[in-house]
Amino acid sequence: MTSLPPVLTLTGITKRFPGVLALDGVDFDLYPGEVHALLGENGAGKSTLIKVLTGLYRRNGGAMRLDGAEINPRSPQDAQALGISTVYQEVNLVPTLTVAENLTLGRQPRRLGLIRWGAARAEAEALLKPLGLSLDVGRLLGSYSIAIQQMVAIARALAGDVKILILDEPTASLDTHEVEVLFDLLRRLKARGIAIVFVTHFLDQVYALSDRITVLRNGKRVGTARAADLPRRELVQWMLGQHVDAVTAHRSAEAKAPDGPPRLVAEGIGKRHMLESVDLSVHAGEVVGLAGLLGSGRSETVELLFGAARRDRGRVLLDGAAVDIRSPRQAIRHGFAFCPEDRKHHGIVADLSVRENIILALQARQGWLKRVPHATQQAIAAEMIDALGIRTPDGEKPVGQLSGGNQQKVILARWLITHPKLLLLDEPTRGIDVGAHAEIMTLIRKLCAEGMALLLVSSELEEITAVADRVVVLRDRRRVAELTGAGVTEAGIIEAIAQ
Repeated sequence: MTSLPPVLTLTGITKRFPGVLALDGVDFDLYPGEVHALLGENGAGKSTLIKVLTGLYRRNGGAMRLDGAEINPRSPQDAQALGISTVYQEVNLVPTLTVAENLTLGRQPRRLGLIRWGAARAEAEALLKPLGLSLDVGRLLGSYSIAIQQMVAIARALAGDVKILILDEPTASLDTHEVEVLFDLLRRLKARGIAIVFVTHFLDQVYALSDRITVLRNGKRVGTARAADLPRRELVQWMLGQHVDAVTAHRSAEAKAPDGPPRLVAEGIGKRHMLESVDLSVHAGEVVGLAGLLGSGRSETVELLFGAARRDRGRVLLDGAAVDIRSPRQAIRHGFAFCPEDRKHHGIVADLSVRENIILALQARQGWLKRVPHATQQAIAAEMIDALGIRTPDGEKPVGQLSGGNQQKVILARWLITHPKLLLLDEPTRGIDVGAHAEIMTLIRKLCAEGMALLLVSSELEEITAVADRVVVLRDRRRVAELTGAGVTEAGIIEAIAQ
C-alpha cells in the first residue's frame, strides 16, 4: 500500500458554520488499494469532511490533492468526474425501478430519442460483472435484499473511472451474512486498486476490513494508525477522548442488592438489522445505564422497549407479567415514559406553548375525547415549572424559544405528571449548558430515590458512572458486559467496549 504515492491528500482542512468550527485543520491521506476507516462519535466531523471532499460544502481553508494535483469540487457531480464516488447508508436508488433502470438512470442509451432497453440491460450486466454479481437486471430493485441493493448502489457508483469509493455506514442495515457478502466485494475492489474510505461504528468490522484507521473528535484529527498496530482499547480512548490511566472511579462501594423483584425484565429482545438479542433488568429505585459507542445499539434498545420500533424476538416483563408493547401508545398505557435523544425533532413541539407540551403525554393517555380542562393544564404546568426550575416567564411561551436545557426539562415534566413506572432517558443532557446539566443529573438522582425505575442512555462516561447503579455495555449491536458496584467506572466501561 505505502509503496505507491497517495491518491488523495487533504491538508489542514477547515470548515466553519455560523458559531461552529466543524473541521479544524484536519489532515487525511488515502492510498490506492487501501481500506481506510474514518471513525468518530456524533459531531466529530466525519460527515462534514466527506461533504467537503465531495463538493457539497466549500472548505474555508486547507488543500485537497488528487494524484498530486489540487482539486476544488463544487458539487458531487464534479467529484464523480474526478473519480470520487460516495455510497450512503440509505440506499439512494429507486426500489420501484428495475436493477437495469437504476444502474443506467440518467444515462440510458438512446436512439432517436428513445431508450434502447436491450442496450440498457446489457450495460447494467456489464457494470455488475466485475463485482461478481449475477442478477436478473429486469427485476425490481426493491425485490432484492438490502445487501444486494447496497451492492447495486456500489456498482452504479463505480461506473466510469473511479479512484476513490466512500462508503458511509454501508453495513448499518445488514445482518452478519450480508456483511460478509459486502466485505468480499470490497476486498475485490481493493485488489483492483480502488481506494476505499470506510465510515462505520462497528469495531469488529473495522478490524476485519481496514488497513488504516483515522479518528476525528470535535472537528480535529486525533490520530491515524495502521489497524494492526492500534489496540482496541487505545482506539476507544481516541474516540471517547479519555485515557484509562487518567479516569477515576465514581464509586467505591460494593453493589447494593436491589429490593424486591425487578420492575422491568427484557429477555433476548432484538430486531433484524437493528439489534441482536439483549437481556437486561431494572428494579424500582434503580438507575441502569446503557453504555457503548455510537451505533452500539443503545438507542435501539430503548426504542424497542418503548414500541417506537417493533421487536421481532424476545419478551418484556413488567412487574413479573409479560407485556406485548407494539406502539408508544401501548407503552404509555403500561406506565412507560421516554425522553428521546433528538429532542427538537422527536421531543418538543416547538410552536406549542410550554403548557401544551407538558400536558401532551397525559392527554394522550386519557384519550382526546377526555380533554384535560384548561384550568387543570395551567395548574399542572405552573407546578412543574416551579418544581423543575424551568426558566420561562409563564406557561404560554412557545417551547421552541427556550434554551436546550429548559426544553429538556419540559420533556421530563411531560412524563413525570403521568407518574410512570419506568423512565427511559436517551442522552438527557446532550447539548445543554453546565448549569442545566447539573440540575437534570440532580433530578435523576431524586427520581431514583423516590422509587422510579430509570434506564439511562449516555455517551458521557462521567455522567453515566455518576448516577448508574449498574451499567450494561453494548458493542456492535449486542450486549458484551454488565458492570456493578465498584466496577461502575469509566475505565471499566472502556475496557468492556474494547474487549
